[in-house]
Amino acid sequence: MKTIIPLGKLIAVGGNEDKGTYPNPRTRRKYYLNFFELGILKRIVLESGKADPRIEVVTTASMIPEEVGPIYTGSFAMLNCLNVGIMDIRTPEDARQPEYLERLLAADVVMFSGGNQSRLREMFGETDFLDRLIQRYYAEPNFVIAGTSAGAMAMSQHMIRGGSVPDALLKGAVKMGAGLGLLPAAIVDSHFVKRGRFGRLIEAVALYPKLIGIGLGEDTGVLITEGNWVETIGSNLVIILDGHNIQHNNAAAAKKGTVLSIENVTMHVLAKGNVYDMRERKFYASKNALATRVPAPAPLDVDSAVR
Repeated sequence: MKTIIPLGKLIAVGGNEDKGTYPNPRTRRKYYLNFFELGILKRIVLESGKADPRIEVVTTASMIPEEVGPIYTGSFAMLNCLNVGIMDIRTPEDARQPEYLERLLAADVVMFSGGNQSRLREMFGETDFLDRLIQRYYAEPNFVIAGTSAGAMAMSQHMIRGGSVPDALLKGAVKMGAGLGLLPAAIVDSHFVKRGRFGRLIEAVALYPKLIGIGLGEDTGVLITEGNWVETIGSNLVIILDGHNIQHNNAAAAKKGTVLSIENVTMHVLAKGNVYDMRERKFYASKNALATRVPAPAPLDVDSAVR
């Protein structure tokens, strides 16, 4: 069976992304980049291929959309991006309104804010909005779908809905559910290092060992192209967990609350500019390193072989 390669781009952000505003000098010390040169929002604009793209910010996941929306319009305005709209979709009925579908089709960038990732699936699941979003992602090279925190986690097909950090690596510490299905090859977690979410991503990968776990640090994101290449952007780090070589694994059979037993999970730590190939499960120090790699054999077209 042929694998369809998406032409669009995903940008998943771990949360607390640098928007170019520092309330006080102490806050500034937490960050290690100049927003106007290296900031994540600027990268989102750059990947659209337009100086002033049409951006739609979806605040559905947030319970304080009246605060979140203006933060993003103000932040994009600092980048001279003034063509920004806010989609405050609160119900599945809202998601089915023709107005929002028209705005989606006219957008160059769609960005999902943080909040509760389960709300995104509840509001957009089984809607034309989600269908057209996915269609555009697969068909249009410069179409960008971005998400921060919950908006990043919801990109996964198998999504982390929540989980207890104190109970990490006990069966049931992670709660899984259906996501938006934009990223079938990976499971994304956010606020990863600061909130100590290693345990729940390890359990998620143990439950779905053929998927790649992507743990996003704060003010850090990944640019995912062709549904495969993961490039780290931002000031912090990204953790990659690969379960393909797991041997012993009791995640499926263990009783709730019992200790997990998992052998041979592979971990990579990616800093800014590092690239990870999810299909071949290989780390590259930079895009330049990709040029020297030995190309993998083309995947067998099973349909053609049968014929």
